[in-house]
Amino acid sequence: MYKNSRNKVIFPLLLAVAVVAGLVLGQSMGRNSAESQFRRVLTQLRPPYEKLNQTMALIQNEYIDSLDMDSITERVMPLLVQQLDPHSMYIPAQAMEAVNEPLESEFDGIGVVFNMATDTVVVLNVVPSGPSQKAGVQNGDRILRINAREVAGQRIPQDSIVKMLRGPRGSEVRLTLERRTINDTVSVTVTRDAIPLKSVDASFMLTDNIGFIRLSAFAKNSYAEVLRALIFLRAEGMEKLIFDLRGNTGGFLDQAILIANEFLPADRMIVYTEDRHGERTEEYSDGRGAAADIAVAVLIDEESASSSEILAGALQDNDRGLIVGRRSFGKGLVQQQIPFADGSALRLTTARYFTPTGRSIQKPYKTGDTEGYDREIYDRYTHNEMFSADSIHFADSLRFTTPAGRTVYGGGGIMPDRFIPMDTTDVTRYYVEVVGRNILYRYTLEYGDRHRAALNEVQTIEQLRTLLDADRGLLSDFVAYAARNGVRPAWNDIRRSRELLEAQLRALIGRNTALEDAGYYSEIHSVDTVIEAAIEELKNIDNTLKPNEIENGN
Repeated sequence: MYKNSRNKVIFPLLLAVAVVAGLVLGQSMGRNSAESQFRRVLTQLRPPYEKLNQTMALIQNEYIDSLDMDSITERVMPLLVQQLDPHSMYIPAQAMEAVNEPLESEFDGIGVVFNMATDTVVVLNVVPSGPSQKAGVQNGDRILRINAREVAGQRIPQDSIVKMLRGPRGSEVRLTLERRTINDTVSVTVTRDAIPLKSVDASFMLTDNIGFIRLSAFAKNSYAEVLRALIFLRAEGMEKLIFDLRGNTGGFLDQAILIANEFLPADRMIVYTEDRHGERTEEYSDGRGAAADIAVAVLIDEESASSSEILAGALQDNDRGLIVGRRSFGKGLVQQQIPFADGSALRLTTARYFTPTGRSIQKPYKTGDTEGYDREIYDRYTHNEMFSADSIHFADSLRFTTPAGRTVYGGGGIMPDRFIPMDTTDVTRYYVEVVGRNILYRYTLEYGDRHRAALNEVQTIEQLRTLLDADRGLLSDFVAYAARNGVRPAWNDIRRSRELLEAQLRALIGRNTALEDAGYYSEIHSVDTVIEAAIEELKNIDNTLKPNEIENGN
């Protein structure tokens, strides 16, 4: 009480003295110096952040030339945020849609998957029951004009094509199409509508009892998609699961928690977070998971980050899943997105997350050094980490132990239980050239044109394999195509890369069917050493074991 009263007296007194002193000094130093001295005193008395506000106000009110303060603010904000951790960021209003869209459940558009391998827009797949299918657009169509604008042969950037095709639901776009089965062009009017975004790229049975789910992001509907996939796979006889999180950079934290819950018995910690004040939030499983009784292998790599690491860490620390692949990215920071009135937002790091054993898997960083942080993945490659687990070293202080006695490490990503090096065995000069020059992909587009009717009939993986198995001359036909397009046969290289080339051809053709990514992954897994290792590990797990027995390593 006394201190408060005293401050109420002293502070105005000091302020008055400062003003008087400023006025006295002003008489000797010039007409505007009193105001300057007063502002200086105020700066000393106010918190440090007031300096920023004062600087902006001074520039706006006192600077000799007129300025666009909005433009200055947009340039200053990124510079300010760059001084923080690598994951805090300022998102301008015009970039919000592009930044947030991958994690949304839908967007407004025409409902096609297209490619521009050449300078022509080729429709690979039409979304079933979507606006384009209703308007008569077909797989394999070439888009010549969008409304009145010519797009074929114009080398228009792909993102510009996307902007032309998308628009508010209910609006119309007129497409002029080339269809290989007829001589004349086809004109259709497509009414834009909501197009669902999928985060489960593929889900199917790899073997009689091993299912496969590939999740590309933790979006708003990811949990619902994964749960649906689990239900369907169990109906098909799934007893074990390979959950592919490679390349998944994360997304919504709550979706990772919900998915992890499906695999865990009751009362198991999934993750906890701590803020700057030491306040801790813990998340636990509720015991109602639909997959708590199946063996699971989780696939990760150096691009698996954030929510992917939460899921992998939760299953690893609870001895509930086997982690296969390469060390994950190492993002253990939690961001909160704070919107501004102008539509922009600040994505600010507000907490750290920890795995159930207490691991922080955030890799080291220096504030303000985003370039060095991003280079760390390349450094792993140059330090041979991608090819040898012996090149990865952890300090003893980062060692943790799971309930079953497994050793796990923090301080820089999730280290897999079984390390699988990057496989370059079948990568030859010939393979690099046909892939690098996009010849392999262009061939599969041409193949799709020649076999469109047959490919349109494919609805199941079994049908796809039957169709491709019947084409005995697939590789030789491709080699001839590559030769016509400037890559001469190198038969020693072709023999060495044969299995890889055939798998890539079959996978890309499979993607050009109604199966989409399921068609791709169902054909590529034979040359995917990580998937094959996971199959091997799961086959060695006795399926009759109860969940708690699996967890305890018995």
